[in-house]
Amino acid sequence: MVVELSPIDRAKFVAAKKASEFVEDGMRVGLGTGSTAAWMVRCVGELVRDHGLRIVGVPTSTRTAELARDVGIKIVSLDEAKWLDLTIDGADEFDDEFSLIKGGGGALLQEKIVATASDQMIVITDAAKEVENLGAFPLPIEVIPFGWQTSKALVEEMLISMDVLGQQAGLRMDGDAPFVTDEGNHILDLHLKRIGKPRDLALVLNQVPGVVENGLFIDICDKVVIGFGDGKVEVRDIHEGASSEDQIQFLETDNLFRDLDDE
Repeated sequence: MVVELSPIDRAKFVAAKKASEFVEDGMRVGLGTGSTAAWMVRCVGELVRDHGLRIVGVPTSTRTAELARDVGIKIVSLDEAKWLDLTIDGADEFDDEFSLIKGGGGALLQEKIVATASDQMIVITDAAKEVENLGAFPLPIEVIPFGWQTSKALVEEMLISMDVLGQQAGLRMDGDAPFVTDEGNHILDLHLKRIGKPRDLALVLNQVPGVVENGLFIDICDKVVIGFGDGKVEVRDIHEGASSEDQIQFLETDNLFRDLDDE
């Protein structure tokens, strides 16, 4: 079977492939959610299946759990694992301080819990996700269904005093019904255009009644692995203040490239 990948899928794949090299035998690994993270789960599954890698994975969503089982990764709950060696996940945006916007896939609550319960978080992404200022991508916040319209109004009122360019919040929909997270909550997407002070905003958002968590990941990411459509991959380490480049060679002909529906 030959699959022709788009440049963006090539970029996602090579980032995921490179990040999978950081997974070592015996590790407890947080498995992210989203299309880029799905490539990583496939790559780690290949290491488990073909190279005897022994790990346990903690998925950040039900769909990641299903994919991990399908590719042969043993999964456990975070309560069973207690603490993780590594989490690998995608991002919707990242800046030069490795601050992130996450939650485009609706799994931000589990993703943040898992990432903060890890010794290290690696973000896998393509170059288009790098921004000078966060905020062009709508910022998701998870809210409980009870009184969500009140929570929305309080958030919009609070945003007036924050360093952002927009204050509109919209309820995320799934067809004709509100989107429901794995925890049974709703998502409000904040259309802010630019976030001047992400750290301040993250702290204030979580003080609004009804808000469970926000999609700003501050001081959580340790490495960013950036993929490019030509197979080049760049690894940046915030602690070492350094970056390195590699070239990933691959053939679009093996089992890794089957069933490529976006997770």
